[in-house]
Amino acid sequence: MPNSIYVSRIAPHYWEEPVISGNKGTAAVFFTGCPLDCIYCQNKEISQNNHGRKTTVEEISEEVQLLIDSGCETLSFITPTHYIHRVIDILEYLKPNIPVVYNTGGYESVETLKTLEGYIDVYLPDLKYGSNQLGKLYSGVDDYFDVAKAAIDEMVRQTGKPFINKNGIMEKGVIVRNLLLPNHTRNSIEVIEYLSHQYSDNILFSLMAQYTPYGKALGHEKLGRKITRREYEKVLNIFENSMLEGFSQELTSANQSYIPKWDK
Repeated sequence: MPNSIYVSRIAPHYWEEPVISGNKGTAAVFFTGCPLDCIYCQNKEISQNNHGRKTTVEEISEEVQLLIDSGCETLSFITPTHYIHRVIDILEYLKPNIPVVYNTGGYESVETLKTLEGYIDVYLPDLKYGSNQLGKLYSGVDDYFDVAKAAIDEMVRQTGKPFINKNGIMEKGVIVRNLLLPNHTRNSIEVIEYLSHQYSDNILFSLMAQYTPYGKALGHEKLGRKITRREYEKVLNIFENSMLEGFSQELTSANQSYIPKWDK
């Protein structure tokens, strides 16, 4: 991406975990571009096709403040990795009085994350894969698992244990997501087992069932269908019997109607 800021959507978003969206939504800033190249990305119009509008720190801050004034309970920066310096500028300008969420695919350098210390209240990373091999196969990077593990370590170091206030909103901590892929229950189980052993109650976990074939995944030998109930229940059972607390999506979430309109 160029040095200027490009965003695809700034609007209330109601479909995150309950401790993020609350009852009135999170003020969501969807940035254009992404460090990863996932072949199944449901947001490929903005992550890979660069659909977005050029804007400024001041414009974003003013639009976000309107959302905060309307009652949004958190502020979410979505896929902000390549704009971290601008995220800091926005937070310095805005000085929000609600929890700030950093929503990422998990492919983050520790050095860059350290510059965010004190600015981010809640980290919301993916741990997409339990191996580097799948990261290469599906997301175009050689070292996804190694990089994401180190990144999550740093996120937990910065925020400490999850803290949820009396209104049910998360004010501090890390929620790690994993999207269950068709024909890859073993991958999600490996992720759950790793996180359970490594972090126990120091993080929350979110099992996502929303996978819908999209983009390059349409017609794919292994990724060209939705997950089955049997796949979902197999992984959900492992999660429920692990040391992790958190959230799980219903299978009804596997619907393209949940993809936001990228109206810039």
